[in-house]
Amino acid sequence: MPTLTLIQAVNDGLKVSMRQDESVLVFGEDVGPKGGVFLATEGLTAEFGKARCFDTPLSEDGIIGTAIGMAANGLRPVCEIQFQDFIFPAFDQIVSEAAKLRYRSGGQYTAPMVIRTPYGGGIRGGLYHSQSGEAYFAHTAGLKVVIPSTAYDAKGLLLAAIEDPDPVLFMEPKALYRHEKGEVPEGHYTVDLSTLRTVREGDNVTVFCYGSMVPVVEKAAAKAAEQGIQCEVVDLRTLLPLDEQGVLDAARKTGRCVIVHEAPRFCGYGAEISAMIAENIIEYMEAPVRRVTGFDTPFPNTLEHHYLPDERRVLDAIEEVARY
Repeated sequence: MPTLTLIQAVNDGLKVSMRQDESVLVFGEDVGPKGGVFLATEGLTAEFGKARCFDTPLSEDGIIGTAIGMAANGLRPVCEIQFQDFIFPAFDQIVSEAAKLRYRSGGQYTAPMVIRTPYGGGIRGGLYHSQSGEAYFAHTAGLKVVIPSTAYDAKGLLLAAIEDPDPVLFMEPKALYRHEKGEVPEGHYTVDLSTLRTVREGDNVTVFCYGSMVPVVEKAAAKAAEQGIQCEVVDLRTLLPLDEQGVLDAARKTGRCVIVHEAPRFCGYGAEISAMIAENIIEYMEAPVRRVTGFDTPFPNTLEHHYLPDERRVLDAIEEVARY
Protein backbone atom coordinates (compact mmCIF):
# COMPACT_ATOMS: atom_id res chain seq x y z
CA MET A 1 0.00 0.00 0.00
CA PRO A 2 1.59 3.32 -1.04
CA THR A 3 2.29 6.12 1.43
CA LEU A 4 0.91 9.45 0.21
CA THR A 5 0.69 12.99 1.48
CA LEU A 6 -2.77 14.45 1.90
CA ILE A 7 -2.45 16.46 -1.33
CA GLN A 8 -1.28 13.37 -3.23
CA ALA A 9 -4.28 11.47 -1.89
CA VAL A 10 -6.61 14.19 -3.19
CA ASN A 11 -4.92 13.98 -6.59
CA ASP A 12 -5.20 10.20 -6.60
CA GLY A 13 -8.88 10.38 -5.66
CA LEU A 14 -9.59 12.71 -8.57
CA LYS A 15 -7.80 10.40 -10.99
CA VAL A 16 -9.65 7.33 -9.75
CA SER A 17 -13.04 9.03 -10.08
CA MET A 18 -12.28 10.40 -13.54
CA ARG A 19 -11.08 7.02 -14.78
CA GLN A 20 -14.20 5.20 -13.66
CA ASP A 21 -16.80 7.85 -14.57
CA GLU A 22 -16.57 9.97 -17.72
CA SER A 23 -19.17 12.40 -16.34
CA VAL A 24 -16.66 13.66 -13.75
CA LEU A 25 -15.09 16.97 -14.81
CA VAL A 26 -12.52 19.10 -12.96
CA PHE A 27 -12.20 22.84 -13.47
CA GLY A 28 -11.21 26.06 -11.72
CA GLU A 29 -8.54 28.72 -11.70
CA ASP A 30 -5.14 27.34 -12.84
CA VAL A 31 -6.18 23.71 -12.29
CA GLY A 32 -5.39 22.67 -15.88
CA PRO A 33 -1.85 22.23 -17.22
CA LYS A 34 -0.36 24.01 -14.20
CA GLY A 35 -2.00 21.57 -11.81
CA GLY A 36 -3.32 24.16 -9.36
CA VAL A 37 -1.57 26.38 -6.83
CA PHE A 38 -0.88 23.37 -4.58
CA LEU A 39 -0.63 20.83 -7.45
CA ALA A 40 -3.78 19.01 -6.38
CA THR A 41 -4.78 18.58 -10.03
CA GLU A 42 -1.33 17.87 -11.40
CA GLY A 43 -1.39 15.53 -14.39
CA LEU A 44 -5.16 15.55 -14.89
CA THR A 45 -5.18 17.59 -18.10
CA ALA A 46 -2.37 15.47 -19.52
CA GLU A 47 -4.28 12.23 -18.84
CA PHE A 48 -7.87 13.26 -19.48
CA GLY A 49 -7.54 16.17 -21.88
CA LYS A 50 -8.67 19.79 -21.77
CA ALA A 51 -12.32 18.83 -22.14
CA ARG A 52 -12.34 17.18 -18.71
CA CYS A 53 -9.80 19.24 -16.73
CA PHE A 54 -9.59 22.88 -17.69
CA ASP A 55 -8.90 26.41 -16.48
CA THR A 56 -11.64 28.97 -15.94
CA PRO A 57 -11.72 32.77 -15.80
CA LEU A 58 -11.16 34.41 -12.41
CA SER A 59 -14.84 34.33 -11.54
CA GLU A 60 -15.89 32.28 -8.53
CA ASP A 61 -19.61 32.85 -9.07
CA GLY A 62 -19.14 31.81 -12.68
CA ILE A 63 -17.32 28.64 -11.65
CA ILE A 64 -20.05 27.58 -9.22
CA GLY A 65 -22.90 28.66 -11.51
CA THR A 66 -21.43 26.61 -14.35
CA ALA A 67 -21.03 23.61 -12.06
CA ILE A 68 -24.68 23.83 -10.99
CA GLY A 69 -25.83 23.81 -14.60
CA MET A 70 -23.60 20.86 -15.41
CA ALA A 71 -24.76 18.91 -12.34
CA ALA A 72 -28.43 19.50 -13.13
CA ASN A 73 -27.87 18.05 -16.60
CA GLY A 74 -26.20 14.76 -15.80
CA LEU A 75 -22.54 15.61 -15.21
CA ARG A 76 -20.56 15.39 -11.96
CA PRO A 77 -18.41 18.50 -11.80
CA VAL A 78 -15.59 18.89 -9.29
CA CYS A 79 -14.74 22.57 -9.22
CA GLU A 80 -11.95 24.19 -7.26
CA ILE A 81 -11.99 27.52 -5.48
CA GLN A 82 -8.32 28.37 -5.27
CA PHE A 83 -8.46 29.55 -1.64
CA GLN A 84 -11.51 29.31 0.59
CA ASP A 85 -11.17 33.05 1.17
CA PHE A 86 -12.17 33.58 -2.48
CA ILE A 87 -15.42 31.63 -2.18
CA PHE A 88 -17.61 34.49 -0.98
CA PRO A 89 -18.39 35.96 -4.44
CA ALA A 90 -20.03 32.59 -5.08
CA PHE A 91 -21.84 32.41 -1.74
CA ASP A 92 -25.28 33.04 -3.23
CA GLN A 93 -24.78 30.40 -5.92
CA ILE A 94 -23.82 27.84 -3.27
CA VAL A 95 -26.38 28.47 -0.53
CA SER A 96 -29.32 29.78 -2.59
CA GLU A 97 -29.00 27.69 -5.76
CA ALA A 98 -26.91 24.51 -5.39
CA ALA A 99 -28.11 23.70 -1.88
CA LYS A 100 -31.77 24.43 -2.69
CA LEU A 101 -32.08 22.73 -6.08
CA ARG A 102 -33.45 19.40 -4.85
CA TYR A 103 -35.96 21.05 -2.50
CA ARG A 104 -37.23 23.75 -4.87
CA SER A 105 -37.70 21.26 -7.73
CA GLY A 106 -39.48 18.69 -5.61
CA GLY A 107 -36.70 16.20 -6.28
CA GLN A 108 -36.83 16.56 -10.08
CA TYR A 109 -33.32 18.00 -10.13
CA THR A 110 -30.29 17.52 -7.95
CA ALA A 111 -26.81 19.04 -7.93
CA PRO A 112 -24.26 16.22 -7.64
CA MET A 113 -21.23 18.47 -7.51
CA VAL A 114 -18.16 18.91 -5.33
CA ILE A 115 -16.56 22.24 -4.46
CA ARG A 116 -12.96 21.64 -3.41
CA THR A 117 -11.18 24.43 -1.59
CA PRO A 118 -8.10 24.72 0.66
CA TYR A 119 -8.86 26.48 3.95
CA GLY A 120 -7.18 27.71 7.11
CA GLY A 121 -3.79 28.92 8.24
CA GLY A 122 -0.39 27.35 8.44
CA ILE A 123 1.31 28.87 5.38
CA ARG A 124 1.62 32.49 6.56
CA GLY A 125 -0.89 33.58 3.96
CA GLY A 126 -2.30 36.48 5.98
CA LEU A 127 -5.89 37.57 6.20
CA TYR A 128 -6.91 36.87 2.58
CA HIS A 129 -5.52 33.34 2.28
CA SER A 130 -6.03 31.78 5.71
CA GLN A 131 -9.70 31.98 6.69
CA SER A 132 -11.82 29.11 8.03
CA GLY A 133 -15.40 29.71 6.93
CA GLU A 134 -16.95 26.31 7.57
CA ALA A 135 -19.60 27.72 9.93
CA TYR A 136 -21.08 29.89 7.15
CA PHE A 137 -21.86 26.79 5.10
CA ALA A 138 -22.74 24.35 7.90
CA HIS A 139 -25.77 26.62 8.45
CA THR A 140 -27.18 25.63 5.04
CA ALA A 141 -29.67 22.79 4.62
CA GLY A 142 -29.12 20.82 1.43
CA LEU A 143 -25.35 21.17 1.51
CA LYS A 144 -22.76 18.78 2.88
CA VAL A 145 -19.55 20.08 4.48
CA VAL A 146 -16.58 17.71 4.69
CA ILE A 147 -13.09 18.28 6.13
CA PRO A 148 -10.50 15.46 6.05
CA SER A 149 -7.44 15.34 8.29
CA THR A 150 -5.58 12.29 6.97
CA ALA A 151 -4.46 11.11 3.55
CA TYR A 152 -6.64 7.99 3.84
CA ASP A 153 -9.73 10.05 4.63
CA ALA A 154 -8.92 12.68 2.02
CA LYS A 155 -9.17 10.16 -0.80
CA GLY A 156 -12.03 8.10 0.65
CA LEU A 157 -14.16 11.09 1.60
CA LEU A 158 -13.51 12.79 -1.74
CA LEU A 159 -14.63 9.73 -3.69
CA ALA A 160 -17.75 9.51 -1.51
CA ALA A 161 -18.41 13.22 -2.07
CA ILE A 162 -18.10 12.90 -5.86
CA GLU A 163 -20.56 9.99 -5.84
CA ASP A 164 -23.03 11.78 -3.56
CA PRO A 165 -26.27 12.96 -5.21
CA ASP A 166 -26.13 16.40 -3.58
CA PRO A 167 -23.62 19.28 -3.43
CA VAL A 168 -20.60 18.81 -1.17
CA LEU A 169 -18.22 21.50 0.02
CA PHE A 170 -14.92 19.67 0.43
CA MET A 171 -12.60 21.80 2.55
CA GLU A 172 -8.96 20.75 2.57
CA PRO A 173 -6.62 21.84 5.41
CA LYS A 174 -3.71 23.25 3.43
CA ALA A 175 -1.49 23.24 6.52
CA LEU A 176 -1.58 19.42 6.28
CA TYR A 177 -1.20 19.12 2.51
CA ARG A 178 2.41 17.96 2.69
CA HIS A 179 2.84 17.36 6.42
CA GLU A 180 0.23 14.64 6.78
CA LYS A 181 1.27 11.29 5.31
CA GLY A 182 -0.27 7.86 5.53
CA GLU A 183 -1.00 4.61 3.79
CA VAL A 184 -3.64 4.97 1.11
CA PRO A 185 -5.16 2.00 -0.75
CA GLU A 186 -4.81 1.97 -4.50
CA GLY A 187 -7.95 2.16 -6.62
CA HIS A 188 -11.45 2.92 -5.44
CA TYR A 189 -12.72 3.01 -1.87
CA THR A 190 -14.97 5.38 0.05
CA VAL A 191 -15.28 6.68 3.59
CA ASP A 192 -18.90 7.19 4.57
CA LEU A 193 -19.95 10.79 4.96
CA SER A 194 -21.50 11.76 8.31
CA THR A 195 -19.26 9.46 10.33
CA LEU A 196 -16.80 10.27 13.10
CA ARG A 197 -13.29 8.89 13.49
CA THR A 198 -11.98 8.00 16.92
CA VAL A 199 -8.34 9.03 16.76
CA ARG A 200 -7.42 8.07 20.31
CA GLU A 201 -9.42 6.34 23.03
CA GLY A 202 -9.62 7.62 26.59
CA ASP A 203 -11.92 7.77 29.61
CA ASN A 204 -11.19 11.17 31.19
CA VAL A 205 -11.73 13.95 28.64
CA THR A 206 -13.30 13.97 25.16
CA VAL A 207 -11.72 16.34 22.64
CA PHE A 208 -13.59 17.10 19.41
CA CYS A 209 -11.64 18.49 16.47
CA TYR A 210 -11.33 18.38 12.69
CA GLY A 211 -8.98 19.29 9.86
CA SER A 212 -5.62 20.79 10.74
CA MET A 213 -6.39 20.75 14.46
CA VAL A 214 -6.39 16.95 14.66
CA PRO A 215 -2.59 16.54 14.85
CA VAL A 216 -2.41 19.47 17.29
CA VAL A 217 -4.92 17.75 19.56
CA GLU A 218 -3.08 14.42 19.24
CA LYS A 219 0.10 16.03 20.55
CA ALA A 220 -1.76 17.66 23.43
CA ALA A 221 -3.47 14.36 24.29
CA ALA A 222 -0.10 12.62 24.40
CA LYS A 223 1.16 15.28 26.86
CA ALA A 224 -2.00 14.91 28.94
CA ALA A 225 -1.46 11.15 29.12
CA GLU A 226 1.89 11.79 30.82
CA GLN A 227 -0.14 13.35 33.65
CA GLY A 228 -2.57 10.44 33.78
CA ILE A 229 -5.32 12.22 31.79
CA GLN A 230 -6.55 9.90 29.06
CA CYS A 231 -8.26 11.74 26.20
CA GLU A 232 -10.83 10.45 23.76
CA VAL A 233 -9.87 12.33 20.58
CA VAL A 234 -12.65 12.53 17.99
CA ASP A 235 -12.22 13.74 14.41
CA LEU A 236 -15.62 14.99 13.22
CA ARG A 237 -14.72 14.70 9.49
CA THR A 238 -18.19 15.60 8.18
CA LEU A 239 -19.58 18.77 9.75
CA LEU A 240 -22.85 18.63 7.83
CA PRO A 241 -24.63 16.31 8.19
CA LEU A 242 -22.98 15.61 11.55
CA ASP A 243 -22.99 12.25 13.27
CA GLU A 244 -24.91 13.71 16.20
CA GLN A 245 -25.37 10.43 18.04
CA GLY A 246 -21.66 9.75 17.74
CA VAL A 247 -20.90 13.15 19.27
CA LEU A 248 -23.28 12.58 22.17
CA ASP A 249 -21.94 9.08 22.84
CA ALA A 250 -18.35 10.36 22.89
CA ALA A 251 -19.25 13.25 25.19
CA ARG A 252 -21.25 11.04 27.54
CA LYS A 253 -18.36 8.59 27.80
CA THR A 254 -16.17 11.02 29.76
CA GLY A 255 -18.54 13.79 30.88
CA ARG A 256 -15.80 16.34 30.18
CA CYS A 257 -15.39 17.94 26.75
CA VAL A 258 -13.05 20.24 24.86
CA ILE A 259 -13.77 21.45 21.32
CA VAL A 260 -10.94 22.70 19.10
CA HIS A 261 -11.08 24.57 15.79
CA GLU A 262 -9.00 27.31 14.18
CA ALA A 263 -11.96 29.43 13.07
CA PRO A 264 -13.01 32.36 15.30
CA ARG A 265 -14.78 31.50 18.52
CA PHE A 266 -18.00 33.55 18.25
CA CYS A 267 -20.66 31.52 16.40
CA GLY A 268 -17.94 29.05 15.42
CA TYR A 269 -18.74 25.41 14.73
CA GLY A 270 -17.76 24.46 18.27
CA ALA A 271 -20.73 26.41 19.60
CA GLU A 272 -23.10 23.96 17.89
CA ILE A 273 -21.33 20.98 19.46
CA SER A 274 -21.49 22.65 22.86
CA ALA A 275 -25.20 23.44 22.48
CA MET A 276 -25.95 19.91 21.32
CA ILE A 277 -24.29 18.50 24.43
CA ALA A 278 -26.09 20.96 26.73
CA GLU A 279 -29.50 20.28 25.21
CA ASN A 280 -29.25 16.49 25.20
CA ILE A 281 -26.91 15.13 27.87
CA ILE A 282 -26.29 17.91 30.37
CA GLU A 283 -27.03 15.48 33.22
CA TYR A 284 -23.98 13.42 32.23
CA MET A 285 -21.54 16.32 32.19
CA GLU A 286 -19.02 16.74 34.99
CA ALA A 287 -17.56 20.08 33.80
CA PRO A 288 -18.45 22.99 31.50
CA VAL A 289 -17.57 22.47 27.84
CA ARG A 290 -14.37 24.33 26.95
CA ARG A 291 -13.61 25.73 23.47
CA VAL A 292 -10.12 26.36 22.10
CA THR A 293 -10.32 28.40 18.90
CA GLY A 294 -8.92 31.17 16.79
CA PHE A 295 -9.64 34.71 17.93
CA ASP A 296 -12.46 37.02 16.88
CA THR A 297 -10.19 39.13 14.69
CA PRO A 298 -9.07 39.09 11.06
CA PHE A 299 -6.46 36.40 10.50
CA PRO A 300 -3.02 37.92 11.19
CA ASN A 301 0.13 37.41 9.16
CA THR A 302 3.21 37.74 11.37
CA LEU A 303 1.24 36.66 14.46
CA GLU A 304 -0.21 33.53 12.86
CA HIS A 305 1.47 31.31 15.45
CA HIS A 306 -0.38 33.17 18.23
CA TYR A 307 -3.73 33.04 16.46
CA LEU A 308 -3.86 29.32 15.71
CA PRO A 309 -4.62 26.98 18.62
CA ASP A 310 -1.48 25.14 19.59
CA GLU A 311 -0.55 22.19 21.76
CA ARG A 312 -0.15 24.36 24.87
CA ARG A 313 -3.57 26.02 24.62
CA VAL A 314 -5.28 22.69 24.02
CA LEU A 315 -3.44 21.04 26.91
CA ASP A 316 -4.43 23.91 29.23
CA ALA A 317 -8.10 23.31 28.34
CA ILE A 318 -7.79 19.57 28.86
CA GLU A 319 -6.21 20.09 32.28
CA GLU A 320 -8.88 22.64 33.23
CA VAL A 321 -11.85 20.37 32.51
CA ALA A 322 -10.08 17.36 34.03
CA ARG A 323 -9.59 19.28 37.31
CA TYR A 324 -13.09 20.71 37.49
